[in-house]
Amino acid sequence: MKKISLVLCLLLTQFIVAQHKGNYDKNAQISRQNVLSSAYGNAQVHGPQTSNPRRNVNPTSAITLDVHALFNAKASSYTAIFNVAQIGPSADGASTLMNERISNIKKELLTIGIKETDIAIDVISFVPVYEIEVTKKLFSKKYNEVPKGFELQQNIHIQFKNTQQFEKILATCASNEIYNLVKVDYFIENIKEVYKKLQDALIKLIQEKKEYYKILGFDLANYNAIMADDKYCYFPKDFYKSYQAFNSISFEALKKKKGVTKAKKQTSYYYQPVSYENYDIVMNPAILEPVVQVGMQIKLVYSPKPKEQKPAPKTEIKTEHKYYVISPDGKIDVKQLNTNN
Repeated sequence: MKKISLVLCLLLTQFIVAQHKGNYDKNAQISRQNVLSSAYGNAQVHGPQTSNPRRNVNPTSAITLDVHALFNAKASSYTAIFNVAQIGPSADGASTLMNERISNIKKELLTIGIKETDIAIDVISFVPVYEIEVTKKLFSKKYNEVPKGFELQQNIHIQFKNTQQFEKILATCASNEIYNLVKVDYFIENIKEVYKKLQDALIKLIQEKKEYYKILGFDLANYNAIMADDKYCYFPKDFYKSYQAFNSISFEALKKKKGVTKAKKQTSYYYQPVSYENYDIVMNPAILEPVVQVGMQIKLVYSPKPKEQKPAPKTEIKTEHKYYVISPDGKIDVKQLNTNN
């Protein structure tokens, strides 16, 4: 009985791990949840047990402090942009129909807390629309472009602060036949405070690393330093990935020897934030919804100061002073000059 319980627990654990993995397979891009895809059986599906390889470390006389910090900041406000096109038999007709749709949207959004000042209209184009008119004659046929109406195209910018409002905004636009969501922009009002928190955290980490090297016998006060820093933002719209979750194999169709009509497979998208593996500090690591990821890096390179060279000792050079005495008969007598007195 104990053996049976142990087997059931192991099977249940494997099932739970498989469910947490979901449908996405980064290696195959197409999920096959229970298909043997390699020599490891279902290990590809349930998560391969990879070993942590040992990293090579190369000692050097220079010491490098390269620290990275990341802050997951929830946006303080959002702006959704919808594109809408309206055609009409005349310029006034197209403009009137467009104004009616925009007016209905504004009235409905007021009921969910969106102010009229939070809605802006951006006119993209207002052009005539042409169609081909066929003119038939006895021995020829002509195709002429003739104006049939006008097309007005606008972008609607809607600002909101609560993500729960976005569903109601979508429903409001859909009820007025507006389905083209262009993008959603994220904004942070206190970006300066975010950078200040990252900077303080990195400075504290650098001080800790300096103390660590000092314990090892390397006092960085005896080193010359050069540095570089950088800061950046990652927005959610640039970090959505796609995959397809389906299985096109049909054993029933093979048994009946009938042709298979392939259906269009749906492409799914998901938010994949920046990985934390290359960061020393991560603030607000748990993410429930897409966020703005603000990062900062500080890199310091310390090289040993050159040793001071002692000046060479001065050497006294003794010089002997001589003078020459020439007598009237031309003889030269060399005399030693005494300079000690």
